[in-house]
Amino acid sequence: MALKVAVQMDPIDRINIRGDSTFALLLEAQKRGHALSYYTPDRLALSGKTVTATTAPLSVKDEIGSHFALGEWKRTDLSTFDVVLLRQDPPFDMNYITTTHLLERIHPKTLVVNDPASVRNAPEKMFVTEFPQLMPPTLITRDLAEIKAFRAQHGDIVMKPLYGKGGEAVFRLQKEDLNFGSLYDLFAATFREAWVVQKFLPNIKHGDKRIILVDGEFAGAVNRVPAPDDLRSNMVRGGKPEDTKLTPKEREICKTIGPALRERGLIFVGIDVIDGFLTEINVTSPTGIRAIKNVGGPDVAALTWDAIEKRKGA
Repeated sequence: MALKVAVQMDPIDRINIRGDSTFALLLEAQKRGHALSYYTPDRLALSGKTVTATTAPLSVKDEIGSHFALGEWKRTDLSTFDVVLLRQDPPFDMNYITTTHLLERIHPKTLVVNDPASVRNAPEKMFVTEFPQLMPPTLITRDLAEIKAFRAQHGDIVMKPLYGKGGEAVFRLQKEDLNFGSLYDLFAATFREAWVVQKFLPNIKHGDKRIILVDGEFAGAVNRVPAPDDLRSNMVRGGKPEDTKLTPKEREICKTIGPALRERGLIFVGIDVIDGFLTEINVTSPTGIRAIKNVGGPDVAALTWDAIEKRKGA
């Protein structure tokens, strides 16, 4: 059965289709005969009990420079769709949170992927703290005394914003680093929220695995190796994708968190694992589909649509 699918995403004309997971999901949906529509988050509206968006019919093509075509824009009741893909990128700010409140009004009759309430309540760097036994030593705070005590205990640390994305503002501080005070001042002036402080894992030089789970089950993985002159392994920061296999410890991580993902309606999730330690659970707009396939891994887009169609009885 063909489904009516709307995608809420960032401007489609600006994406890099070679690495964009949303685009991979759209290609697979179109291949299966599902009818696609497109809108950006700023086109959402709530009037009374009705959630609408100005949408346009969408067709996609895996061709750089002509990767999409849009039909006529019109105001549409989002409850008339079978599925809405919630796929705009962070920052996870009040604007993002507001979109989850609006989409929650139509879910689950219209299946929102991922569940908007769970996206709101499980931001990547907070949700992961529900599994401290799987993580490296981690502190979430903006209190200087707490950070100093953590640093004294663990030596080399990493500091990053709690609601950051794509490796932005991730810093390593060595035990005797004289930049600590200045970096603390910079973070305090820049970020209103607490930030994440973690014990530095030196084996990051061998890679940071992005592991995709679909409906709580392992679906595919890629190892992202940072450039020699960078701490960050994100592919948008120059990380090199490599084929990889899961270790027994990584399979245990998937097995441990899988039930919590299914319970929360988090169908498409990307986790980050460094040296056997779980560092993030990405639920807002996870990436990795095209990278996994490019290194010879499974077609995660197909597995994701299998799960969505199963939920919808299609």
